[in-house]
Amino acid sequence: MKSSDLTRPFYFLWTTQTAANAADVLYIMALTVLVLDRTDSLVSAALMPLMRSGAQMLSSLIAPLLINRFKLSNLLLMSQVGQFLLFICLAVYLQLNGEASSLVLVFLLVFVMSFLDGWTTPARNALVPRLVLREQGLLKANGLLSVSDQIVQFAGWGLSGIIVAFMGASPTLLITAVIYGLAAVFTLGVKEPEKSEVVNKELEAISNEIAETGTSKWHTLTEGWKMIWMTPRLRVLTFMDIIDMLGASIWVGAFTLAFVQVALGQGEEWWGFINAAYFAGTIGGGLLVLALARTIGDRYLTVMMIGMAGYGVLTAIYALNTQPFVALILVMLMGPFAELSIINRRTLIQRSVASQQLPTVLSAQASLMHLVFCISLLGMAGLAEYIGIVNLYLFAAGLTILALLVGLLSHRAFRDQGAQSHISG
Repeated sequence: MKSSDLTRPFYFLWTTQTAANAADVLYIMALTVLVLDRTDSLVSAALMPLMRSGAQMLSSLIAPLLINRFKLSNLLLMSQVGQFLLFICLAVYLQLNGEASSLVLVFLLVFVMSFLDGWTTPARNALVPRLVLREQGLLKANGLLSVSDQIVQFAGWGLSGIIVAFMGASPTLLITAVIYGLAAVFTLGVKEPEKSEVVNKELEAISNEIAETGTSKWHTLTEGWKMIWMTPRLRVLTFMDIIDMLGASIWVGAFTLAFVQVALGQGEEWWGFINAAYFAGTIGGGLLVLALARTIGDRYLTVMMIGMAGYGVLTAIYALNTQPFVALILVMLMGPFAELSIINRRTLIQRSVASQQLPTVLSAQASLMHLVFCISLLGMAGLAEYIGIVNLYLFAAGLTILALLVGLLSHRAFRDQGAQSHISG
């Protein structure tokens, strides 16, 4: 694998997204502490992630209208600059008003910032195939982005807690504003090619068929959904994603804490150990994908299936295990399998759509996954009351195996996967 497979604009994209993700972690931690100190209410603090998720879902729904009007690199720049300016307003407002600041206004600014952030991930993932020179670089690019995402998540929460404890919430927000500013500056280096060549004639025909159905705003909003429905590979991959996502919420804090206390008989410190081990495993998994990129070649489907199978089996064993140290080993081993599944699935999606339709397809999938995750949170919380936390993890493992079976039974949809290349030349 040659480093020349990745272009300079890709490295700018990688840098700006890493900085923006780090800023997100910092400001969520700082605002959570601020709201808890002001209200002493967990419900009030929980409103923030709920509002963020809702805003991002709404943003993903209308993102096709913006994607149809602006270049992806310009859209990314607008998002980062907008978040930077709003964050400056938020940080200065909190610094000047202190205890007298209005939480309603704070939540409103968070909602608008999250709305601007809603089209960032679809735009980023749609840009990646355009910013690599050869198909062999696509898996490496996705692996690099995934590793940086996981490192920010792994290190960010611990470091942000230390920074907030040492400096206080308001000064931390000023630091976050500087990081957002750097992210906006680095976005200036993200330049997408003027032309993008579509190699797969079947997908080009589907794209043209959808394009001929109309040019109204409603057509623009529904174009990605139509593309998912009319493309067998996309339909299967999206259905697999939905099934898998339904069980994904078991790794949210409340569920992992309950499992540590009930199944492992340990305290909150082991909750932290389990989370750290899982993130360490996912970082290792991302690095494994990078190391095996040449070996994987174009066998994305096979490797994705191996990842799903390993993750599902290990989750089931984890659910039945009662030894804390064995649990640490199991969650660390889950990480590589999870990353093998996620990175190869993302690469398959990118190679299953004509480049001009990819942003709208990813926007549709993002809004759908936000909705499914919210349903999963509510559903799993209710289900845990009836079947218990151990059986809940077994149920989630069963969902992953079900998604795997859907992929195996739908293998014909991936028959021509080797011909699907939409890399910008």
